[in-house]
Amino acid sequence: MRTSMRAVAATAALLLVAGLGACSDEGNGSTQPSASPSTSAPPAEPVDLTLGMFGSKAELAPYRDLVEQYNAMTPGVTVTLRTWRTPTAAEKALSGNDAPDVYLAARRDLPRLIEDNLSRPVDELLDERFVDFGDDYSRAALEAFSESARLQCMPYGVEPQVIYYNTDLIDFDRMNKRGLDAPSDHKRWSFEQFAAAAQFATRPRRDTRGVYVSPTIEGLAPFIYSGSGQLFDSTDDPTSLAFSSGGTQSALERTLPLLRNGALTLTERQLSRASPLTWFERGRLGMIAGDRSLVPQLRKVEGLRFDVMPMPTLDSFTTTGDLTGLCLNPAAPSIGAAADLLVYLISDDAVSTVVRTGYLQPANQKVALSDAFLQVNREPLNAQVFTGSVRYLKLPPLLSTWNRLHRAVDTEVADLVNDPGSIDLDAVTSRIDEESQRVLSPESASESPSPSASGE
Repeated sequence: MRTSMRAVAATAALLLVAGLGACSDEGNGSTQPSASPSTSAPPAEPVDLTLGMFGSKAELAPYRDLVEQYNAMTPGVTVTLRTWRTPTAAEKALSGNDAPDVYLAARRDLPRLIEDNLSRPVDELLDERFVDFGDDYSRAALEAFSESARLQCMPYGVEPQVIYYNTDLIDFDRMNKRGLDAPSDHKRWSFEQFAAAAQFATRPRRDTRGVYVSPTIEGLAPFIYSGSGQLFDSTDDPTSLAFSSGGTQSALERTLPLLRNGALTLTERQLSRASPLTWFERGRLGMIAGDRSLVPQLRKVEGLRFDVMPMPTLDSFTTTGDLTGLCLNPAAPSIGAAADLLVYLISDDAVSTVVRTGYLQPANQKVALSDAFLQVNREPLNAQVFTGSVRYLKLPPLLSTWNRLHRAVDTEVADLVNDPGSIDLDAVTSRIDEESQRVLSPESASESPSPSASGE
């Protein structure tokens, strides 16, 4: 049954249903061609459109192919691909007067895109083209790109964090035979099993370390949420980080003994010589956190054997990450032609073409459950971990001040993990929250006593 895009966007703006919807039968795992949605009539005058994408050269290669194919099959429309290496570079380009007509954007940039009139709602345009998405997109993904009961951009990529592990350093069967606490499958594992795996991978004679977790807000977030804590005092309109709250402190008290264990994690000297990813590629690090985009790079490393597990569970199964979406520039020379291009880009066939390179985890669940994404018999062998993690994805609040927030608290957050010796958790977390208030609620921060002083 066809579902109205605008109706779903309106519903999603009010209700967050965290979970994957029922999905189509995988069949033999192949992505079958689907009927093309209706498009607008060919333009009376030639139309030149620009498509803006970001990523590495390898990530961008399939988009060049798609643009070439689209130009060949669409009379009167010429699409030019504009590319940037990073999301930050793309964001800066959008601030100019020559933003692309259709472009990829990170969800965290949505408030600014709307405020600066760089994006227009897509729901009615997709409805007009009879885009039948049914169960192919979760309500959570649609809600993430909704504002004022309108779908502002079309969900495209999803980036849940998972744990990559070296299967030579961490062998769950061997751990079980030795009586160690190890998971029985790749669906879920406890934090205690995660810690046992880190210990198992640490071998002083081979100079290997068990695990590395980035000492940042994003790095600690999955553990905080899983341990019944919160990152912010509000999910909708935060005025402070919540590191000093009881739930978050409890989660940190359970997590930090492992992350601060100098015998199991990378040392400052090792980090000064190479990145955690490089140590993992060298076979000297048991586990790192990351998203799907790491897969092609790791596959190229000769001799490296790896797989993935979900983020470990303290109290509840939770992961964090972000999404990307395809947006329409209201200043496009032809909104109809731009919408037609968007419909082409989100089609099963086009998404499958991109997904086969291994970088993209699609928001389109039908493609995510196909062999185009799962790539059976290729590493990681348990790629279903990526798709299974989506239903437990916790998204950060939409802030326009992320960069300033990082500058304000990054040093203190890193001290939670890196500061040698014992730490005063109450004092450090209170300072983190106080510094965050100077960014998130500067007026109240200057007028009110600190949370610790006020007894909050």
